[in-house]
Amino acid sequence: MNMPRISALVALMLSAAGPAATADDPPPDAPGRPERPVLVGNVFPHMTVKAPGVGSESETGIGAMIPWADRLWAVGYVAHIKGDGIGLYEIGEDLSFRMHPESVTGTFANRLVHWDSKQAIIGPHVIDPEGNVRTFPELKKHRLTATARHLVDPANKVYFLTMEGLLFEADVRTLEARQLADLVAELNIPKGAQPHFKGAHTAQGRLVVANNTYEEPEFLGERAGGRLAEWDGETWTVLEENPFIEVSGKQNPAIGRRYGNTLYAVGWDRASVILRVLHDGRWKRYRLPRGSQSWDHTWNTEWMRIREVQTERYLMDAFGIFYELPSMVYNDHVWGIRPICKHLRICPDMTYWRGLLVLAGDQVDNAVGQPQSGFWFGNVDDLWRWGKPSGWGAVWWEEPVEADAPSDPFLMTGFDKKVLHLTHSADEEVTFTVEVDFLGSGSWKPYKTIAVPADGYAHHEFPDAYSAHWVRVRADRACRATASFAYN
Repeated sequence: MNMPRISALVALMLSAAGPAATADDPPPDAPGRPERPVLVGNVFPHMTVKAPGVGSESETGIGAMIPWADRLWAVGYVAHIKGDGIGLYEIGEDLSFRMHPESVTGTFANRLVHWDSKQAIIGPHVIDPEGNVRTFPELKKHRLTATARHLVDPANKVYFLTMEGLLFEADVRTLEARQLADLVAELNIPKGAQPHFKGAHTAQGRLVVANNTYEEPEFLGERAGGRLAEWDGETWTVLEENPFIEVSGKQNPAIGRRYGNTLYAVGWDRASVILRVLHDGRWKRYRLPRGSQSWDHTWNTEWMRIREVQTERYLMDAFGIFYELPSMVYNDHVWGIRPICKHLRICPDMTYWRGLLVLAGDQVDNAVGQPQSGFWFGNVDDLWRWGKPSGWGAVWWEEPVEADAPSDPFLMTGFDKKVLHLTHSADEEVTFTVEVDFLGSGSWKPYKTIAVPADGYAHHEFPDAYSAHWVRVRADRACRATASFAYN
């Protein structure tokens, strides 16, 4: 992977303090030691969230970040709420870094600005405009993975989702909290499947939640523990029994329940990445390539995100690829998705602060030493200098296919060389029709037909530089088929 150069913005941020400190400088307590922090690449080593000694039995990550009260706040997490010395962190405009006295060691990856009460919520904490911190006493010992706006009383209450699937309703003024539901039971997650709830978001009159349970039984099709589900305040509806990792969208209380406020949900199955989009009360389904198989397990997805990192500028981190996402959807079709780069960084959160893109991390667990993680500072445009986008994924993986039924749209734009692999198990020839939507508006056009002999295989190499926004496949007869794309 081609690593980015030091961001000009980071250099500018440090320039007023004089020459950078280096490894040859005296130790921190020695006279004459530069007061400014050391910068290595795009990382300040002193801003490291780490377990003290052997204070964590597995990982020590940065679960969430939020700019608020003239500083950047971050919350750490350990696995299974085991360990100590991890908590709520403050980063000042002078790059000072400290753990706040209200810190609680736990497993936290949630954040929300509650503009109605003028408070920021991160982990079990609420922070007022002056930087004063309070803590929800009932929630600090739960593994908090998401906070979302309330459906009925958004001025005073929010929802908290825990990794175990407990849904809480909490008052942001009194800090009282009560459990509303156990989603393991509500969503009928199979016995033996470890619940691992992650994202939640409120939009268009519903709360949408994600559970990313995925192990070998899910890969083999023997069990379906993952969930994407929605709740209208009364009834739960399961949208998919596949693992989903993130649910996100623009937080704008002024937008009505029905129009605007597009919601994105990202998950996967063994074939490829799944992107669900809720717009104007209707769901659509798309597929994206994987950039890596490194994330294909319940535990390994920590914590792919969709964030508005600049005003109306969204980034999505999904399975080893950063994407641009459109903040709005027109005519019910998503067309503005574009891959930026391929990478292997675990990025539990991303935000913009003082002109800098900040990426959180989850980087060293106890398998390789003292658990610790750090922050990356740069610019959105720096990401374009990371690894060139590439990936692979299928719209069908040995699946029963109905005659003339189109597959889900698969992202095509932004990648270089492209190959389609086709196979089926029918005892007669099957003709596949490849269709493209080069406008991204749902205007599908036939591109090519490919005849595959009985129980056979064929592939097609697209011309260099050929690109439509979406591609899909049809079969002329019912069969069990595979249609898989590789982008290099």
